[in-house]
Amino acid sequence: MRRIWVSGYRAYELQAFKDDDPKAEVIKEVLKKTLVEMLNQSTEEFWLLTGPQMGVERWAAEAGLQLKKDYQQLRIAIMSPFADFGNRWQEDNQMALTKIKNAVDFAADVSRASYQSPQQLQNYTHFMLGHSESAILVYDLDSEGKPVWDYRAIKRWQENHDYALRLIDFDELQEAAEEWSERQREKKQNDSGGFHSIQ
Repeated sequence: MRRIWVSGYRAYELQAFKDDDPKAEVIKEVLKKTLVEMLNQSTEEFWLLTGPQMGVERWAAEAGLQLKKDYQQLRIAIMSPFADFGNRWQEDNQMALTKIKNAVDFAADVSRASYQSPQQLQNYTHFMLGHSESAILVYDLDSEGKPVWDYRAIKRWQENHDYALRLIDFDELQEAAEEWSERQREKKQNDSGGFHSIQ
């Protein structure tokens, strides 16, 4: 069994506020490509572990769900750091969280208590590290944001554990975004009866 922890920037850190935002589409595409490389290495049970945050974590779960039809060994778990996570969000965001939790294979809270202290977040990070063998982190070293805490925790964990980290930085995302934009242009041209549609 393989277990991969996937995390990264929050949606607001990337200024991506809509489900169909091109940034979200590009990140999902890069995550799918990275996961497919791993999934093709073995047919053993493969767990994608992620959190409930809007942004990379949610997109990772969505990317995983899109891959499940082609990869029977893939399982997805959403782990929340504490009970009632997201209960202060706007109603549509709460509904989106409930929907994705219902769609994945497993969803649970690391702490059964509601938020009480930052220690719950540290316990959550330790839980995710202890229940995975590697991580995929959408994180650029030149743009810290929230993922810096996960990155630092992973680097500390690596000092005493055999733990792989795959970083997806802004350069890789920019390259993927350019490829995505080119495909969108070609698709638009085809759909509008451009030269490519002439038989």
